[in-house]
Amino acid sequence: MEAEHVVILLTVALLCVAGATALSNAIRVAAPLLLVVVGGVVGFLPGVPSLEIEPEWVLIGVLPPLLFSAAASMPTMSFRRELRSITGLSVVLVVLSSLLLGWFFSTTLDISLAWGVALGAIVSPTDAVATAIARRVGVPGRVLTMLEGESLLNDASALVLLRSAVAAAAGGVALGGVVLDFLWAVAGAALIGFVVGWLHLWLRSKLDDPAPSTVISYAAPFLAAVPAEQLGASGLVAAVVAGLVTGYGAPRLLTPRARLSDSQNWKTVELVLESGIFLLMGLQLHGLITHADHGRGTMFTVAWVAAVGWLGSVLIRAVYVASLVASMSRRTQRRLPHQERMKIWQDYLERRLADPDAAPEFPFATDPRRAAAAKAAKAAAVRRGQPSPWSTERITMMLTRLRRERATIDYLVSNPIGPREGGLLVWAGMRGAVSLAAAQTLPSDTPERALLLLVAFALAGGSLLLQGATLPLVVGRLSRPVTDEDRQGAADEQERLLELLQQTAEQERARIPGRGLKRVELDILQAQRKAVLDARDDGVFDAEVLTHALAVVDAQQIGLELRGSPEDG
Repeated sequence: MEAEHVVILLTVALLCVAGATALSNAIRVAAPLLLVVVGGVVGFLPGVPSLEIEPEWVLIGVLPPLLFSAAASMPTMSFRRELRSITGLSVVLVVLSSLLLGWFFSTTLDISLAWGVALGAIVSPTDAVATAIARRVGVPGRVLTMLEGESLLNDASALVLLRSAVAAAAGGVALGGVVLDFLWAVAGAALIGFVVGWLHLWLRSKLDDPAPSTVISYAAPFLAAVPAEQLGASGLVAAVVAGLVTGYGAPRLLTPRARLSDSQNWKTVELVLESGIFLLMGLQLHGLITHADHGRGTMFTVAWVAAVGWLGSVLIRAVYVASLVASMSRRTQRRLPHQERMKIWQDYLERRLADPDAAPEFPFATDPRRAAAAKAAKAAAVRRGQPSPWSTERITMMLTRLRRERATIDYLVSNPIGPREGGLLVWAGMRGAVSLAAAQTLPSDTPERALLLLVAFALAGGSLLLQGATLPLVVGRLSRPVTDEDRQGAADEQERLLELLQQTAEQERARIPGRGLKRVELDILQAQRKAVLDARDDGVFDAEVLTHALAVVDAQQIGLELRGSPEDG
């Protein structure tokens, strides 16, 4: 294709992206759905050539920056709290779905079990790009965290299973090898992503100009993904880990202007790549149908196999999510009785940190004889040269752990996962363009390859269109109504955060007298940012509230810096 034609196609694609985004706001239909339909219609127009894209362009060129950006914007504390559930969804559910759907595909398409499992692995993982639809229609925060976390990590499980199934079809795979491949795909990628994430933050912290800093951020997902793939690990997981590290460390290491530049520019990148991948998905439909074998009634076979496969994937997900919801509820109930005891310990440690002599030796030692025995034991330990169990460092560490554990329990209680949330978790788990890209990695000698690709497209596309189009209705029906208690809790949290910021400002003003007014204001903002980030790490406030507070502090600092040097005022 000539360069001029490529430029024209890219220009038209960008205009389609802008038009679909604007139209989606007017007609209340998600832009990705519109783009899939537009791409499908355009692909069948006379004179439009069949479009075939190498799957590596999607798996290595498009997905790493999208996953990196999504991970960087995910609250790390929320991700940590839901890590067990996310791991189950992204590993256990993918394996179960791949095996069960694989048996179905092998039976109905007259292919071997290995090739059936390969197709099952292709259509089992939820799509990180498709999850953007859930984010736009207002899925509750905790459900969205699990959905996004699942879609960020399940590609590694699916791709390892896909490679193993293809190897099994050729007669060369062992269970131990599959397990080792998966462990290396995740652990190796996590290590690479961790190192790249911190190194790229360190490098950007040395730059004052936001423009080159943002350019380096564009390279970060590829610096993580490409080496990981070359070493046999998961490039997608490496990009995710690099994004998580960036989201955690950027507020402490990068200037507000650099982070504001990141936010604005990455939103544009996300829009173009997300929309482009859905448009591409629609455009490829014509080529897939053209290459399929019509002699066996292909379209009828594809339609019913994809429909039953999609229904099976939803049912398998529903059964697993039901067990997951029950397990999460039991874990929360088991932790509740410890809340009061942890509060007593926290109050005691805070008193001991403030005045060691005024606090008893043990918070539950109300009996004077037990208190005296505790003092005697402490004196004996001191005589033997043993370190005190109540050093300032140890008390501070224990307080941090108690605060985080109590905050986690409060979070689980105030954001319960019940049947309503479970229903949303099931229906919002859509397949998408990743399934099509993974299907195109099947070897050229795969039996009925064109048919398998078409089934993968029909199942993923049907999931995207059906679930995506009805998701707003499902969210409206299943979301819990906001109560007066919820509003009061949100107001109380805002007030507590405001008190923290005011207290931090007063302490900073009194810390070093004689500073210039602007210097004091900048130091206050730095101290408030540290307080907000410490609160983020402890999890004592809602992630959205802290994100908004951090944005306000950043905006105030940028405004002050634009007015001149700190010593001008």
